[in-house]
Amino acid sequence: MYRTLDDNELFAYVRKDDELAYTELYNRYWQKLYFLAHKHLKSDADAREIVQEVFFIIWAERRSLSIASFPAYVAAMTRYAVYASIARKKRLLLKEEAGSQALSAVLSELLENKMMLEKISKLSSRLPEKCRLVFIRNKLLDQPLAQVAEDLHISPKTAEAHLTKALKIIRGSLGEAFSCLLF
Repeated sequence: MYRTLDDNELFAYVRKDDELAYTELYNRYWQKLYFLAHKHLKSDADAREIVQEVFFIIWAERRSLSIASFPAYVAAMTRYAVYASIARKKRLLLKEEAGSQALSAVLSELLENKMMLEKISKLSSRLPEKCRLVFIRNKLLDQPLAQVAEDLHISPKTAEAHLTKALKIIRGSLGEAFSCLLF
């Protein structure tokens, strides 16, 4: 029964403590999130830990979470966890090498990255539907543009046009200082 439900329906069951719905969401997204984490961390153990942490938080916070798009939400959570993991590793290295002054710079950078990702997520929700889907899948979920075009049943040129439009709108809202982060 759960395999036929979409993510939002499944999460509605999860909010009602349905462990089978939770397991279905876990099975749908575990490998994708693992790939995303491993891509940045280059560590099997760290990537697995990140994914477990994300799904633990989803379950623990299930009743209070308000999720509009489950894939985008868990991808963003995974990125935050990756950033935190990288920051922890940098913090350990910096303590050994340079002390606490460099640590505050890393934490500040992490906070800025998190705030930027939140702002980009909010801005992306204001994009036209196709632009938003192409942007989220390509830039936030790290899917190749050709794969996004195939999934959305549009041509690669159309996907590229939607992405260009989305980036232009978001860059205009963010300002030039942050536009380099979207490439």
